[in-house]
Amino acid sequence: MARAGKAPRSTTVEPPSPAGIGAGEHPAHERFGNPEHLEEYLRKLDDPARTAWQKPDEVLRALETRPEAVIGEVGAGTGYFTLRLARMATHVFASDADPRLLEVLRERIAAAGVRNVTPVLGLADDPFLPSARCDLILSVNAYHHFPEAPSYLRRVRRALRPGGRIAVVDFHEKLERARLLRDTEAAGLCVAAEHGFLPQQHFVIFH
Repeated sequence: MARAGKAPRSTTVEPPSPAGIGAGEHPAHERFGNPEHLEEYLRKLDDPARTAWQKPDEVLRALETRPEAVIGEVGAGTGYFTLRLARMATHVFASDADPRLLEVLRERIAAAGVRNVTPVLGLADDPFLPSARCDLILSVNAYHHFPEAPSYLRRVRRALRPGGRIAVVDFHEKLERARLLRDTEAAGLCVAAEHGFLPQQHFVIFH
């Protein structure tokens, strides 16, 4: 059951519309590579077989968060990790740049009766997480979409409280570990922990 605490009700935070983008156009969707056929994509995200290789419970244990933590999520999608994070934190800011996925996430938050998640509509180059609010920021299977990753990471880093951490999980075939380490070093981040139990993905925590 989600923690109510003193967190605000679930609302969606939306950035101002960038110049040149008309209603109904979703350039973030195109830049982030989410497929045009949403239903097919949702089936892949929600495939029960995913648990075997994604190991969500093991990932969350490895994050070692406290119940009073505020967590940010970049690339939240439809909430595969979001709703799990909500059970272990005071509040979750769940950012995604695809409005269609965020709408599905809002529906799932409402259906689950969760009151400590704020969906955030980001842009391709900025997740729009609130400044200096997060103890931890998690990104799962989204890093390889980041444009100009060091600059993007600096924007993500602004959302951390002092002592906060950024955890990255992404596929071996889509992200070279050496590139991840170069990007994070350029953004002023250092490796705090690295886990090797995911068969298909890197899992590195930075501070």
